[in-house]
Amino acid sequence: MTAPRAGVLVGVSLIVSLWFASQLFAFDTNPAPRPNVILCMADDMGWGDPGFNGNRIIKTPNLDDMASNGLRFDRFYAGAPVCSPTRGSCLTGRHPWRYGVWSANEGHLRKPEMTLAEVLRTHGYTTGHFGKWHLGTLSSVHSGKGTRRNPQRNYLTPGMSGFDEWFATEYSVPTWNPVQDISVNPYYHNDQLAKENLEGCDSRVLMDRAIPFIRKAVSDKQPFLAVIWFHAPHEPVVAGPEFRRLYAEREEGEQHFFGAITALDLQMGRLRRELRELGVAENTMLWFTSDNGPEGDTGDKGTQRGSAGPFRGRKRSLWEGGIHVPGLLEWPAQIASGSVTQVPCSTLDYYPTTLDVLGLVPTDQPEPRDGVSLVPLFAGKMKERPVPIPFETPGGTDSKATRGSPRMALVDNRFKLLTDMEDDDEPLLFDLLVDPGESINLAQQFPDRVATMKNVLIEFRESCKLSLAGRNYSEAFAPDADDTHPASVGARIKKKK
Repeated sequence: MTAPRAGVLVGVSLIVSLWFASQLFAFDTNPAPRPNVILCMADDMGWGDPGFNGNRIIKTPNLDDMASNGLRFDRFYAGAPVCSPTRGSCLTGRHPWRYGVWSANEGHLRKPEMTLAEVLRTHGYTTGHFGKWHLGTLSSVHSGKGTRRNPQRNYLTPGMSGFDEWFATEYSVPTWNPVQDISVNPYYHNDQLAKENLEGCDSRVLMDRAIPFIRKAVSDKQPFLAVIWFHAPHEPVVAGPEFRRLYAEREEGEQHFFGAITALDLQMGRLRRELRELGVAENTMLWFTSDNGPEGDTGDKGTQRGSAGPFRGRKRSLWEGGIHVPGLLEWPAQIASGSVTQVPCSTLDYYPTTLDVLGLVPTDQPEPRDGVSLVPLFAGKMKERPVPIPFETPGGTDSKATRGSPRMALVDNRFKLLTDMEDDDEPLLFDLLVDPGESINLAQQFPDRVATMKNVLIEFRESCKLSLAGRNYSEAFAPDADDTHPASVGARIKKKK
């Protein structure tokens, strides 16, 4: 597959960012009250997979149209290089290591954490979650992951996290005929096993539940939050016959992967059309992203055909290819068509942005927040990100867990630091504006910058340890005995001597 828009990001200057901000954003500082909010997320979609980022093979006409009619983020970051932690960042605005969601199928979203759904529900919103959950088990006595998942200890459903209506799986399912064995990973609908309308395209199956929720909210004249987390194109990647036919000339693995994305895109088009027909598209904040980069080491085997575009690395790594993901926002009432930004943004920003739009400041929310409000960006006033974006994930250099990347990273407006935070550490510093492929290490040329950024990560890690110990909550909280920061138990695989 041709690398999409590889040259677009090379040499992007601050002047370009400012021009787009001044010319294309049309944010009203006195917006219409209480917009609807929809958070859509693909699973394992690479930056280079959708057409709006330059892909010329995979058909994504609805996402491309969404990009043309809204804001495209050219530097959008998932909260982590794997899915469970990123999902926590979406709902809380806090780094997942503050509450022990280290990686996929590890930990759960703690009850004292305040989710976006909980905040909005207390202010008159109806809230719904549809699709993959991955932030806790959906039964206190069963998990398809077996006893190692400890369903009782990790029991936390969307309904326990502020969602009025929910239709979800605990983790990934096939993208076609998703429930092949109800004993492994079933869909639950409001705590009950779902048994009907579970055949065919999984993206349609979950959208069949999301759209009635939206229709009812509109009928009741109630603002809504809908979280729609697709399983596609996560493995097992299976496309239905009509979608495979679109790529009949391609290899079988490509047919399935490309077809699963096109099937997802079809449902995004259905959602956007429904919003227009209901008369609520104008004042609905419709977001789209992916939870991390594409699966697989190379992207050319089996059904692991995702593209990271011009970026190094893939899912699980802290190279750009693992965390730099597609990002869109369509909000016709406030965002001008054709808007583009190169300011770094993150899934951590959903929570503070939504609260800022609504003018809400919950008094009992856990602090600190790691995300920032993007309202100044929408208004053309955010020329740079005010704080860097921190990352930490289990593994480290020479570890398969991170596909060889260091275990910590810090992204600011221009530079990116990667480090294992070890005594024998060899930090990496990249200028992402001229080297988005992370090929030229500038650490020796800029030792002061390395030291400054490393100190930020040291402070961030210490802050996360305090959060993990329950110090951010208004009421006493006793962490689980095994809620131990992975760095404290030697999670990093040491370099070979």
